[in-house]
Amino acid sequence: MDEALAALARGKVRVLAGGTDVYPSLVNRPVDGDVLDITAIENLHVIQEEAEYFRLGAAVTWRDLCNTPLPRWMGALQAAAREVGGPQIQTTGTLGGNLCNASPAADGAPALMALEANVELTSVRGIRQLPLTDFIVGVRHTELSPDELLTAVIIPKPVGDARSIFLKLGTRRYLVISIAMVAVCLETDADDLIVRVSVAVGACSPIARRLRALELALIGIPRPDAPAQLRAAHLEGLSPNDDVRADAEYRLEAAFRLVREALTELAA
Repeated sequence: MDEALAALARGKVRVLAGGTDVYPSLVNRPVDGDVLDITAIENLHVIQEEAEYFRLGAAVTWRDLCNTPLPRWMGALQAAAREVGGPQIQTTGTLGGNLCNASPAADGAPALMALEANVELTSVRGIRQLPLTDFIVGVRHTELSPDELLTAVIIPKPVGDARSIFLKLGTRRYLVISIAMVAVCLETDADDLIVRVSVAVGACSPIARRLRALELALIGIPRPDAPAQLRAAHLEGLSPNDDVRADAEYRLEAAFRLVREALTELAA
């Protein structure tokens, strides 16, 4: 790790983990400049449980997430892991790379936002943490400084009973870029009242978005009543665009239906 951080501090390099975004982005051009391969840094591959949080190393692969026994409340992340590409991509692609690539359709972003994840950014200057909602700031743009490495994702444990879900719509079942995707995490108290909720939508804005108005509307109500609270106005913060996969109107309708389906499943 020290050698990697020193290399980043010396000047601009291209960080390589799984390479499933790096190489396609070259579009058959040769690699230019220096490449820093971080795949041999062992602690970047560790999934570690602490008293108050889970720490996922940035080089943890989607296959690692699929195969690791994780609690029910992290179900959204494991569901997203099963939707990333196919088996070859899941075995090679990494959690940190998915976030640093900052694609609007990155499957990991909504699931981790719904789980209130923070990212750990490390450099020779020290370590800092940012909420994931503050880390991704635009299409292919993050708050990562040139001399920093995303080293881990930190996911706090819920206090009460929690469960989460991830749903994705594409033009086919697998191996497809999302038209819309939704992740929801509900936490309830002993009376089954919602005490904390997070709803994140991806592929319907330049970056994945939390639906804050809907979250506020759900606080304090019985869990079975959650789907009935959803209104079209709760999605007004989204700004989908038209592309070859779908137009903006269709994306909004798809997002609404996915949120409703997610709330219905969690309510049941």
